[in-house]
Amino acid sequence: MKEYYNDRTVFCLSGVDAKDFLQDLITNHIVRAEEGLSYAALLGPQGKFLFDFFLFAKDDNIFLDCAADQADALSQRLMMYRLRRSVDISQTDLFVTCGLGTGPDGALADPRHPEMGWRYYGAAIDAETVDWAAQRIRLGIPETGYELLADSYILEMRFEALNGVDFRKGCYIGQEITARMKHKTQLRKGLARAALSKEVPLHTPITKEGKEIGFVCSQAAGLALIYLRFEKATGTLIAGDAVLSDVNTTFST
Repeated sequence: MKEYYNDRTVFCLSGVDAKDFLQDLITNHIVRAEEGLSYAALLGPQGKFLFDFFLFAKDDNIFLDCAADQADALSQRLMMYRLRRSVDISQTDLFVTCGLGTGPDGALADPRHPEMGWRYYGAAIDAETVDWAAQRIRLGIPETGYELLADSYILEMRFEALNGVDFRKGCYIGQEITARMKHKTQLRKGLARAALSKEVPLHTPITKEGKEIGFVCSQAAGLALIYLRFEKATGTLIAGDAVLSDVNTTFST
């Protein structure tokens, strides 16, 4: 059975300034895209999440794999920053196929976690069907629209653990606030995994002793990714008419 993403869009960034252009914008070092598949984000000036994507280099070009429903907004944002640089941004017809186990020739390892398998860019190919929602919930991997929202800070969304941010690369948009969160504060809020007694609507508030402490995000196979205050992650937690238990803030097995 073919398991490929048609909800992804792949752009090609070409031109002599393409790599430097991205290096000045994104949370990860562009050199990682030359070594394999890289995961990164584009932030707003206040350090809040805008877009996440994968990057890889081929034939002196950089290819960018993003959510299809974010593609127009992302390309417009990149064009806004391009100014007079020699960078061309064009949409390709590449499919994104994902799988576990041994991938086909040319497949690239997902940089976020070894158990997220591989991604292949090209024509759609056969791959085993995988419950990717359950897989990423178990591993603590956020997704745009579910965990990654317009007011998200990427460190609260586990970007450091997912190899999505480089603290030595130098300046990029939102870098100052991200670095401050890394070096000067201890994260008090963020993602956790929990068992959920039943599914509830996306972003249902989580309460403890009648007080709201977070909300429910992705749900699959009896588990959920939740966003909450870590200090409140014990005791009886309620989300709508569901009960949360076994809250795990470290994503240990």
